[in-house]
Amino acid sequence: MTFDQHAAAATGSSHESAPQRVVTVVQHAGDIPLDRFAEWLDDGVQVRIVRVDLGEAVPASAAEVGDGLVVLGGERSAYDDAEWPWLPATRELLASAARSGVPTLAICLGAQLLAVAGGGRVQVAAPPGVEAGAVAVRWRPEAASDPLLGPLVAASPAGAVLPSLHGDSVVELPAGAVWLASSSMYPFQAFRWGSAWGLQFHPEASPATVAHWARQTPGVDADAVEAELVAVDDEVLASGRLLAEAFVAIVVAGELAGARTAP
Repeated sequence: MTFDQHAAAATGSSHESAPQRVVTVVQHAGDIPLDRFAEWLDDGVQVRIVRVDLGEAVPASAAEVGDGLVVLGGERSAYDDAEWPWLPATRELLASAARSGVPTLAICLGAQLLAVAGGGRVQVAAPPGVEAGAVAVRWRPEAASDPLLGPLVAASPAGAVLPSLHGDSVVELPAGAVWLASSSMYPFQAFRWGSAWGLQFHPEASPATVAHWARQTPGVDADAVEAELVAVDDEVLASGRLLAEAFVAIVVAGELAGARTAP
């Protein structure tokens, strides 16, 4: 069975009777949490949060994360090792997970770290500027059969509106990565490399959380961002929950042995 067949089958199965699985979450900052995903993931897996900003150690390899891995966002760049000295270990962990078949979800900075870990490239302060607020994400053809994005594509085939706040951007994917989604401002909104997904948008974030980040971002109208997200929150909420449930189903199905394809 291929990776896609194995994981697609997983998303259609019930996890209620499965043994409890463990997902490790790497959190870079106190104000960039799991947010809504804390409830949605907890419905199917046991979550273990590693606060690297408080001195907790990044797991040394994918073998130490349990059954799945989530790497959250952060205000630093993917190359800012001097300010955040745990970033090299985080990149190594992402590469280890992607190559070993451990289901992995990397969000915003996490997605940028994943791209770099796989040999791709991130542009710091990319020329289009900060992408903030409710962003229209467009699916590429490959997304329809993707184990993580497929359920959301089925529910919203024309695309989905999702929260975003970033100025850095992935400009080159790892070799062998599958490009899954884009926006009008930045092309690489979602991709899969091995058993790891990178999402530039924030499916876990509430309007209040994104507005808090916006208030710390020069040149961004935080009140406008919050109002924009509140107006579409029913759609955002449904989309985020679908992604969280799909990820839980993949984790519950077990290690994705067929995903050991990342270079």
